[in-house]
Amino acid sequence: MKRQAAELGRIRTGYSRPHSDPNKRPVPVKSMTFVLSSHSRDYVAAAAELYGGTVEQWTPQNQSVTQFRVITEASELRAILPQGDPLSQSYEMWSGGGCARRCDGETEQLARRPCLCLAQYGDDWHLRSAREVCKPTSRINVMLPDLPDLGVWRLESKSYYAADAMAGGIDTVLAATEGRSMMPVRMWIEQRTRVAGGQTKNFPVVMVVPSLPKLRHALNGPISTAAALDPSSLDRPAIAAAPAERPDYLAEARACRTADEVRQVWRRANEAGAVDPKGGDELSQQLMQIARDVEAGVDPRTGVVEDDGQDGDELDADGAVEAEIVEDTEPPTAWPAVAQPGGGAS
Repeated sequence: MKRQAAELGRIRTGYSRPHSDPNKRPVPVKSMTFVLSSHSRDYVAAAAELYGGTVEQWTPQNQSVTQFRVITEASELRAILPQGDPLSQSYEMWSGGGCARRCDGETEQLARRPCLCLAQYGDDWHLRSAREVCKPTSRINVMLPDLPDLGVWRLESKSYYAADAMAGGIDTVLAATEGRSMMPVRMWIEQRTRVAGGQTKNFPVVMVVPSLPKLRHALNGPISTAAALDPSSLDRPAIAAAPAERPDYLAEARACRTADEVRQVWRRANEAGAVDPKGGDELSQQLMQIARDVEAGVDPRTGVVEDDGQDGDELDADGAVEAEIVEDTEPPTAWPAVAQPGGGAS
């Protein structure tokens, strides 16, 4: 079975009003604004609050179930095309028993036989009265993100000339996304005029175009759901990533147990560009001092000499070892430049 989202309601470009003669059919009216209808009053009420208009009960022609509709004040809607191909088009003829014909212009699909209108009236059959031939029927499913619940609203048009304009806009979107992502669109009712055979025909066209900051965004392939909901985010500069926090090389060095381990800390700092390779910066000097302290048996975290008095030194009355002055045999700037022992600096 074909998977599809729940249909929440319909988007229409016209409505009907009662005829002055109660015995005649209602009079169709072309609307300058969109008309939304649904079986749910809540959906229509939300649409009226968002787009203007008054909620009213309404029964479609040839139906007995009462619905709700609102003739909005909006001549433009912001919508989202779902994934896949949201547009279906065919020539259809309806009767009291439902759809009697559905044709692609060559084959009538219900009976699987050649197009009856073409066979009966020739190539210009589409110019004949809608009472005689099938009507071009275009249906497109869109999501209205500012209305409640997850589902689609179906827009239906039976205009021959509007079908081409609608298909052209959808094809542009599908060419960019390949149907693999949603696409934000603008929809508006555009009144057009066509003069042919000495007759002037006025008809509405629903324009459907991508609603993105720049054309390149619409042609750049699939977009994320977040971008479909907020197209303006596509044109915002990217937020630079926060610089990584520099390691605390001094804390690492003070935790070392040998001078060579301290030198390894300096090498990592050198690779990260945190020290001067020649060792003349303050961090290098501090690391060198920690290395000397470790070699001298001084705990660099506390400054306490790590000596338990068992090497023959005598403790004074307070338990302290008598200080011994030794000559510093390694210049302060010797090992960072060559990173000895352990090879050259890396």
